Amino acid sequence: MEICKEFLLIGEKAKKAARQLAFASTEAKNRSLLAMAQALVDNQAEILKANAIDVQRAEEKGLRKSLINRLRLTSNAILEMSNAIREVVNLPDPVGSGEFWTRPNGLKIQKTRVPLGVVAMIYEARPNVTVDAAALCLKSGNACILRGGSEAIESNIVLARIISEAAERSGSPAGSIQLVELTDREYALQLMRMNKYIDVIIPRGGAGLIQAVIENSTVPVIETGTGVCHAFVDKDADLAKAVEIVFNAKTQKPGVCNALETLLVHQDIAQEYLPLIGKKFKDYGVEIRGCAKVQSILEYAFPAEEDDWATEYLDLIISVKVVSDLDEALDHIYRYSTKHSEVIITENYTTAQRFLNEVDAAAVYVNASTRFTDGGRFGYGAEIGISTQKLHARGPMALPELTTIKYIIYGENHIVT
Repeated sequence: MEICKEFLLIGEKAKKAARQLAFASTEAKNRSLLAMAQALVDNQAEILKANAIDVQRAEEKGLRKSLINRLRLTSNAILEMSNAIREVVNLPDPVGSGEFWTRPNGLKIQKTRVPLGVVAMIYEARPNVTVDAAALCLKSGNACILRGGSEAIESNIVLARIISEAAERSGSPAGSIQLVELTDREYALQLMRMNKYIDVIIPRGGAGLIQAVIENSTVPVIETGTGVCHAFVDKDADLAKAVEIVFNAKTQKPGVCNALETLLVHQDIAQEYLPLIGKKFKDYGVEIRGCAKVQSILEYAFPAEEDDWATEYLDLIISVKVVSDLDEALDHIYRYSTKHSEVIITENYTTAQRFLNEVDAAAVYVNASTRFTDGGRFGYGAEIGISTQKLHARGPMALPELTTIKYIIYGENHIVT
C-alpha cells in the first residue's frame, strides 16, 4: 500500500520531534505539559462548541446513549482533563531511570529507560483520550500521532491544535503532537504500515477496532483490551457488599472497558441474592440476560444466548449465570474472559486467595468494583490504555510502559578473550 504524501510528512515531523524529545529535560517537558493544561481551561468555549457539533451528529445518527455519553464534554470534563495533565507533571519521569552494576572484570553496565520513539494511537469516540495520550507521550519523551474516530473529529481537531500549539510555544519541538484529521478507514490502514516512522501502535476502542489493527498492522502493536469483565458472588459473600459492588461495576459508567459485563452467582445464595441485585438493576433500567436458573428466580430476565457470555455490551445490559461452585466460576471465566478485570466478592480468605491465584487477567480484585482498573485510580495520573497482553506491558499503561530499555556500557580497553 502506497503511503500518501500527507502521511509521509506527518511521519517525518514525528520522527524529527522524537529525536529531540528523547533528550528533553524533565523540566522542559513539564513546562510544556503545564502550558497544555492551562490552554485547555483557557479555550474551553471553543472546545465545547466543537464538541456540541460531534454530539449533535451522533444523536442524528442514532448512536447508543452510552456512546454519546462517552463523547460528550462539559466544563467539568475539560477541567478534569487539565487536572489529569497536572497529575502527570507531578509523576516521576521514567526516562533515565534504571540500574547500574560493575562486572568482575571492571566493565560498568547501566540499564536505563529510554522513550519508545514515535507512538501512534488509533482510538474511538472518547475525546479525552486525545489529551491523555499526548500528555503521557510527551512526559515519557515520545512523539505521538493520534487518529481518533469520526464521531469525535471536531472535538479532536480543536483539542489537538490547542495542546500542540501550547506545547510548541513552551519549547517542545514541532511535530511532538499530531492528529490525523482523515477518518476514512484507508488512512488508518496506511498508518498501520508506516514502519519507517512509527515505533509502536496502540489501538484503543471496541473489539472490532482492536482486531482490525492486530490483523493489518506491520508496525508492532500493544493490544489494549476489550473488557468482558466478570464478578463472582461467592456463597460466603456479604450480600449487601455484593449488591453495591456489582451495581457500581455495571452502572457507574457502562460504556467503558472496565465496566462489568457478566455476573456469576453461587447456587447456595442465588435465591436470596438475585432478587436483591435484580430489583436494583430493573429499577435502573439494566437489562438482565440470564441462564435458566436465573430466569426461574427473576421472571423479568431475558434468556441468555451463547454469544452473551462473550459480549462486551458497553451498555446497560448484563449477562447473569448461576454456578455450582468456585470451580465452575473459574472455568467460565477462563473460557470467556478477555483478561481485563475480574472480581470475587467473598468473606472467605481461602476462596479469595484461590481466585486471585488462578484467574489470568491484568487486574484481579477481591470485594472491589472493576471500575478501579484505571491509570488515574491506580495513581498513575492518566493512562494510554489497558493492556491485556503479556509482552512489554499489562494493565493500565502509564509512563514506564511508554519506555523501553537501553544498555550503556563503560569500559577501559576491555576486549573479549
